[in-house]
Amino acid sequence: MKRRALTTGLVAMVSLVAFEYMAVTVAMPRVARELGGLELYGLAFSGAMATGVIGTVLGGRWADLRGPLAPLWFGALAFAGGLGLAGGAQSMEMLIAGRLVQGFGGALVQVSLYVVVGRVYPEHLHPKIFSLFATAWVVPSMVGPAIAGGVVETAGWRWVFLGVPILTAVAAVFLYRGLAGQPVSGGQAESSPGMLGKLGWAAVTAVGAGLMQYGSQGETALLVTGLIVLALALPRLLPAGTLRAAKGLPSVVALRGLATGAFFAAEVIIPLMLTTQRGLSTVAAGLALTGGALTWSFASWLQGREVFSRMTNLVGGTSLIALGLLLMGAVAFDPVPVWVAYLSWIVGGFGIGLVYPTLSVLTLELSAPAEQGANSSSLQVGEMVFSVVAVAITSALFTALASGYWSVFAATLVMALAGIWVAPRFGITTPGGKKTAPVPAAV
Repeated sequence: MKRRALTTGLVAMVSLVAFEYMAVTVAMPRVARELGGLELYGLAFSGAMATGVIGTVLGGRWADLRGPLAPLWFGALAFAGGLGLAGGAQSMEMLIAGRLVQGFGGALVQVSLYVVVGRVYPEHLHPKIFSLFATAWVVPSMVGPAIAGGVVETAGWRWVFLGVPILTAVAAVFLYRGLAGQPVSGGQAESSPGMLGKLGWAAVTAVGAGLMQYGSQGETALLVTGLIVLALALPRLLPAGTLRAAKGLPSVVALRGLATGAFFAAEVIIPLMLTTQRGLSTVAAGLALTGGALTWSFASWLQGREVFSRMTNLVGGTSLIALGLLLMGAVAFDPVPVWVAYLSWIVGGFGIGLVYPTLSVLTLELSAPAEQGANSSSLQVGEMVFSVVAVAITSALFTALASGYWSVFAATLVMALAGIWVAPRFGITTPGGKKTAPVPAAV
């Protein structure tokens, strides 16, 4: 019974963080019109991402040192408090302040939940739990925009922010009941060396990602500067060898970044291409993404039941992402039937559904107990930053080539093909064929 309550609370908390991520995108145009401060519009998103990177790094180290409960509860309070501040905002500056707190809190929650899974659930249940996590992210992408739009139109944009803290309190009750008596109270690590340095590099990484976001709108100098900053700072937050996809945990983190970066960068541009170039309605274009979300959920369910091997999930899933991107890129050319767009994202969604939760499972398997927080943090930071870089670069290509839709899919296809090469490198074996000790955390 306790484990059922815990699982319910975990999935609910992930769903709420995911829903708010989607809902804010829908509400922000109305917010900007009502509060003014349109020049600060982008900061409402990039600011939350920046504090999210810092929260992810802090949460991972904190969980290893003191256990996941403190960062989990503090993060839940900050998430709900930030939403309350944003919902009651009387100016765009106040709303952004709320978003900063919300982003920090949500990141603490997410990385803490990974450590809770590693501490409480036996290893054979990890695939099922992470398949539920994946579904908890995907479902809001299907229903979140419609629900948020309805709330904005009927109750007003403030309730997009103010309604979620109430649901967060309910999820926290389930978590509290499920965590009672579980072995999560103490930390596994005796010390966390270089904590302040890690947080400093996290802040620098956030700045670099923000520069790339703003530079993608035609400011080449900002784009290049941001990329240089990330090249210097990001390796400090990831397992050694991640950027060259060294075997073991570094390749797991690298593949998560490549797969999600390619998928989400393409997903950003798909509705625009289908509406402006192929003449579809907004609803019809959105259905293409819905198909991908459904197959993502189905493939995650299959992964949770270990229908396929880990190697099949990663190599086969990444190959399906690449195939989906190739087919969607073909739709950028008018002779290709538009129905191919729907098929392509059904294929791509199935691929990411196999890959994404499998990498979460492997991260815990390749982590010593004292490193679960730090390594889960690395996985999530890599995912966030790789996605920002992919979106920034593809946006810059699209702008430079005057609606060059094909260039976006070509660039993301290159990332997916790189992922196919990285995918088999997650295994570490001795000459006798046995898995070696877990890979150390970032150095």
